[in-house]
Amino acid sequence: MKKRVVITGTGVVSPVGITTEIFWNSLINGVSGVGPIAQFDSSEFSVKIAAECSDFDPANYFKPMESNKLDRFSQFAIVAANEAIEQAKIDDSIDKSRVGVVVGSGIGGIQTFENQHNRLINRGPRRVSPYFIPMMISDIASGHISIQHGLKGPNFSVTSACATATHAIGTAFRLIQYGDADIIVSGGAEASISPMSVAGFTNMKALSHSQRKPEEVSRPFDAQRDGFVIGEGAGIVILEEYEHAIQRGATILAEIAGIGFSADAYHITAPSLDGAGATIAMNAAIRDAGIAPEEIGYINAHGTSTPFNDKIETTAIKNMFKRHAMHISISSTKSMTGHLLGAAGGIEFIASAMTVQHNLIPPTINYENPDPECNLDYTPNIAKSKPLHYAMSNTFGFGGHNACVIVKKLTNKF
Repeated sequence: MKKRVVITGTGVVSPVGITTEIFWNSLINGVSGVGPIAQFDSSEFSVKIAAECSDFDPANYFKPMESNKLDRFSQFAIVAANEAIEQAKIDDSIDKSRVGVVVGSGIGGIQTFENQHNRLINRGPRRVSPYFIPMMISDIASGHISIQHGLKGPNFSVTSACATATHAIGTAFRLIQYGDADIIVSGGAEASISPMSVAGFTNMKALSHSQRKPEEVSRPFDAQRDGFVIGEGAGIVILEEYEHAIQRGATILAEIAGIGFSADAYHITAPSLDGAGATIAMNAAIRDAGIAPEEIGYINAHGTSTPFNDKIETTAIKNMFKRHAMHISISSTKSMTGHLLGAAGGIEFIASAMTVQHNLIPPTINYENPDPECNLDYTPNIAKSKPLHYAMSNTFGFGGHNACVIVKKLTNKF
C-alpha cells in the first residue's frame, strides 16, 4: 500500500501578501495585488501593469552580499521555504538525509539573464558576473534551500511552464509514497516581471490590454476577459509521510489524496479545444485518490482570464464531472494574484488546502458579466462558507502540460 502524504508546513511570497496568513486573508477578502509595473520603466510598453510582490524587500531577509548573488526568484523561494520549514518544525532532530527539495521554476532567473546580457553588450564579456550561471539556472532555488538547511534527500527542479509547481508537488508526493524520502520541501518560484518577459507575452497577445483600473483587469470567466496579468512570487509546502509526521508530533494541515498528469498533444501554447488533456489529468487525479467525482466540492481553477483558457477549462470540468459540475464551487485566485507562471500551482495548492481546512472558498473577483460558455459556479466576488472534504487544484502550461492535485481534509481513513 502506498504511504499517506500530508502537509505540515506552508510558505508564501505573493502579490497579495508575504506569509501564508496574510496571503489567505487577502484571498478571502478579495484583495487584488495588481498595479502599475514598478520594477522597470514600462512607458514604452503597451502593457504597463503586473501583480508584483511590492511588500517584498530583500533587505528584510538577506545581507547585501547574499542578495546580490541571488536572482529574485531564488529569493522568493528561500523566504517561502523558510516560513514552511519553520512552521513544520524541521530541525536537527530529523534525519536530514531523508529530507528532500523539489522546487521548480517555469522560467528561472530571467532578470539575471537580462541584466548580464546588457552588461555583456555594453561593457564586454569580461564584465559578465561569475555568478551569472548559478544565479540564472532554474534548479538553483532547490540547491539553495538544501544548502541552507542541510537537506540531503532527493534534490532537483521541475520545469513545465505554468504547470511547474503542481508537477513539483506531485513528484514530491510520489517520492514520499514510494519511500524515497520522509519529508520533501516542494513548490514553485517565479520572478519574471522583466522587460523581455512582458514584451514577449504582450506580443503573443497573452496579456490583457484592458484600460480598466489595474485591480479590475484580471477577470477569469468573465465575458469581458481579454488576457492574463503577469505575476510573481513563490508557494512552498512541506510534504511529509503521515506516520513520520504523527511520530514527531507535527501539526498536520491537510492530506494529499491524488495527482494526475497529462498532455494535450495539440499546440505549443493553445489548449486543445475539447479540453481533453485537462479532463484526462482530472480523471487521473480522481482515480489516484480512489474517490468518486461527486466527492470534489471545490476546484481552484487554472482560470487565467484568457478567452480560450477559461472556456476550455469550463468544458473540461463539464466533461469530467457531468451533472455534478453544476454543484462544484470553483474560483480562480488569479483574479487577485495575477498569473505566477511556474509558481502558480504552489500558491494555488496552498489556497486549496486552506479551503478544506477552513471550509471557506475564496472568490473570483471582477466577475461581473456572465459568459454563456462559462456557466458554472465561479464564486463571484464574495467568499463563501461550504463544508468541504476534497478540493482540486488545476494547472495547465504552454506545451500542453496538465497537472492536477487533490487535497483532502485529514481523516484516519486512507
